[in-house]
Amino acid sequence: MERLWTKPFTLMTVGNLFLFNAFYMLYPTLPPFIKQMGGNQSQVGLAMGAFALSAVIFRPLVGGLLDRFGRRPFIVWGLLLFILAMYMYNWVGGIVILIGLRILHGMSWAISTTATITAITDMIPSSRRGEGMGWFSTSMTLAMAIGPMFGIWVSQNLSYSSLFLIAVVFSAAALLLTLGANTPYRPQIGGRRIELYEKSVLPVAASVFFLFIAYGGITTFVPLFADSIQVNSGAFFLAFAAALALSRPISGKLSDRYGEMFVIVPALVITICALAVLSLSTDLIGVVVSAVLYGIGFGSAQPALQAATIRLARSDRKGVANATISTANDLGIGLGAIMLGWVSQYTSYQVLFAVSAVSVAFSLILFTFFMKRFLKNKPSLNADSNL
Repeated sequence: MERLWTKPFTLMTVGNLFLFNAFYMLYPTLPPFIKQMGGNQSQVGLAMGAFALSAVIFRPLVGGLLDRFGRRPFIVWGLLLFILAMYMYNWVGGIVILIGLRILHGMSWAISTTATITAITDMIPSSRRGEGMGWFSTSMTLAMAIGPMFGIWVSQNLSYSSLFLIAVVFSAAALLLTLGANTPYRPQIGGRRIELYEKSVLPVAASVFFLFIAYGGITTFVPLFADSIQVNSGAFFLAFAAALALSRPISGKLSDRYGEMFVIVPALVITICALAVLSLSTDLIGVVVSAVLYGIGFGSAQPALQAATIRLARSDRKGVANATISTANDLGIGLGAIMLGWVSQYTSYQVLFAVSAVSVAFSLILFTFFMKRFLKNKPSLNADSNL
């Protein structure tokens, strides 16, 4: 069996853990921070969505540049810009300035994460792609558990200034760790045109888009919903992350053995059930049950969709393929946060989560209709491209 846990893979995975910790520290704490600044529900959604929509604009260009010039320069400069943006939260004085900073932060996120994920796909043996993406995604999972809980604790017991400074330290640790990892990709030479998207993965991207509309609603409005029913939102994120951590390595191996369809379809069904449960929840038990189901469903579907992306794309187009899927992620999160902010302002959180469930149902229908036969018959295009 080909080796997975090499030094570069380990350093990149641990570095990703620190980066996503910094990222997730802000998710449950920024909405109350915006409220404290005098923002309303729509402005919360706009500020959270501006980050993701900014990433949408920059990811396609980054993906093409990765295939042309290699991964390492974009990892380094993206993380440096991310650190700078994180530090600047200490100087925010109003909603308009905050939205501008979120746009800058989203750009840095697009550069750093697209480069990091693409570098990881270069390192994973094709025969262990699902397992490798599952373990790498687990670093994000642990961050989902640690980041929100720690962020809430810091903001409540210290200050928002301390929160942002600690996030800067975590981001710097991510930079130092990734600097120690060799990225094996050799930049292309010549005047080849830079591509902005990968056509072969567009059907997967459409499914990912609708899946992440719901995710945008979950990550933005669960903290406010939990407060409205007097439940600690950290309980949701902890249960969600624990279910993710347990399900992702298992689902990754199942994806490698039986194919992505075997994992993705039931995972999306479970995700729909989770959102239906959340829309009916009125206490801690309902919130935790929903979080566990959502962790299993979303946690199994997301890395399998990533593995399907890499299997469908040519080995010399993995950068733009990853950028295409990541753009769908960000667009879904950004539009989800904004649109579902309007839904919650004019209806209720219960309706918001019901609409999120419908969005995942669209994801399931699109994936099943467009991809079932194609993924079943598609040979691995990267079987001979391990680096």
